[in-house]
Amino acid sequence: MTVLKVKDCGAGTSIQDGGRFGYRRYGVGSAGAVDRIALAVANMLVGNDQGTGAIEFTVMGGSFVVEGGPVRIALAGAVADLRIDGEAVRPLTSATAEPGQTITVGPAKAGTFMVLAVSGGFDLPRDLGSQSFHLRAGLGGVGREPVKAGQVLVVNGAPMGPDLTATVPPRVHAGPFRVVLGPQDDYFTAAGIETLVGQPYVISPQADRMGYRLTGATIEHAKGFNIVSDGIPTGAIQVPGSGEPIVLLADAGTTGGYPKIATMISADLPRFVQNRPGSEVRFEIVSQAAAIVAAREQAAMLAAVLGGLKAIGPAFDPEALLAANLVDGWVDAHGRFDLATGNT
Repeated sequence: MTVLKVKDCGAGTSIQDGGRFGYRRYGVGSAGAVDRIALAVANMLVGNDQGTGAIEFTVMGGSFVVEGGPVRIALAGAVADLRIDGEAVRPLTSATAEPGQTITVGPAKAGTFMVLAVSGGFDLPRDLGSQSFHLRAGLGGVGREPVKAGQVLVVNGAPMGPDLTATVPPRVHAGPFRVVLGPQDDYFTAAGIETLVGQPYVISPQADRMGYRLTGATIEHAKGFNIVSDGIPTGAIQVPGSGEPIVLLADAGTTGGYPKIATMISADLPRFVQNRPGSEVRFEIVSQAAAIVAAREQAAMLAAVLGGLKAIGPAFDPEALLAANLVDGWVDAHGRFDLATGNT
C-alpha cells in the first residue's frame, strides 16, 4: 500500500475532485476544484479520469513523504515548482516518486490554485458521491477536514506505464471575462449594467473558494438590492447594497437574497480564479449561445491535451521536450498567458 505522509502544507489545502452535484435543492453546494482545467490536466498526466480527487493548494504548497510503494504525480494550475527529493519535475510532466522520497510543491509564483494529482487518486470515502472538502458543509476531505500536517493519505493505484508529458499545452480565452446577463439584470439600471462592463474592477483581499469580492465603480440598482432568496449557480455575480460585485465560486451557498446582475461563463472561471487580490479584471457580455460554444471549445481543448500526451522513456529527447513544453502557466490561442498580470 502506497501512502503520502503530510509533512506540511499551507492553509487552504484540501482534497477536491470534479464536485458534488444533484444536491443543491437540499442546500448542499458542489465544491470541487475551483480550477477545473488544472484538475483535468493533472489527472490526465498520471493516467486518471479528469475528475479524480486530488490535492488543491491555495498559493502555499506543501511536502509529502512517500511510503510503502511508488506513486506517479503531476502538478497543474498556478505556476509553482514540483520537486522529488529536490530534483525538479518539468511543467506539464508527470514523474514517479519512490518510497522514502519527499515530494515538494513550492509556493505559487503566479496564480492562486495548484492541483497535485496522484496515480489512482486517494482512497478516501465519498460524501454524497464526492471526496471534495466543503468547509461550511462539513463534507468530504480527509475525515471531513482539510489536508494538514501529520495526516496519512492512502494512494489508490500504482504507476502504470511510463511517465507522460503534455506536448499540447492547455489554452484559455484571453481578454475580458465573459458573462451572460441575468437572472436579475432587470434589478439594475442601464447605467448599472454599463458600469459592470465598462469599468475595471480589482479583486479585494476578501477572496476565497466561496467567492471573490471586487472593488471599483458602484453598480446602480433599479429596484433595491433585496430579492426573495433564489438559487445561485457557480459564477453568479451578486451585487449587494454597496454596489460592488461579488463573483460566487465553488463553495458558495446554494441560495442568496442579493440580485445577480450576470453569471460568468463556465469556460472563463478557471482563468478568473487564478487572479490574486489586487488583480484588475474586466467583463464583457456574451449570449447564452456563445457561452455554450465556449464550453464546447474548452472540452475540445482538453481532448487535444489528452491526445497530445507523450511517454517519457529511454528514447526521450531533452531538446525536443524543451521545445514542446516550455510552459509555466496557461496560454491563450496566441501565446503564453501570464497568470499574475492577465497579459499575453
